[in-house]
Amino acid sequence: MRMKEMVRRTGVHERLLRYYEQQGLLTPQRLASGYRVYDESDVETVHRIRCLLAAGLTTSLIAEVLPCIRTDDGRLLPTCPDLVARLEQERERISRAIGELQASRTMLDEVIAAKPG
Repeated sequence: MRMKEMVRRTGVHERLLRYYEQQGLLTPQRLASGYRVYDESDVETVHRIRCLLAAGLTTSLIAEVLPCIRTDDGRLLPTCPDLVARLEQERERISRAIGELQASRTMLDEVIAAKPG
């Protein structure tokens, strides 16, 4: 399928699809004219990418993860033995970032509560 159909099927803008290609997450075929042609499986790959991005993973980590996951009833499941350990490390990084954001919010709440008046 061509780019416009891929956009329609995934809801992802052309610019993002090109970015995913630049990051090595998608590898569409190229016609002699240079137009991209996507496989049916690329639709599912884009959905996986979006899911992993929403989980807070970087595109570089997603490039590592994509070959090691499969989808079963809409759930992403690991297929490589060392993937879970790598994702646990990433989860810890995200948890630390959440803790830092919560501390920042608490500080802002204190400043806001101390407003004059």
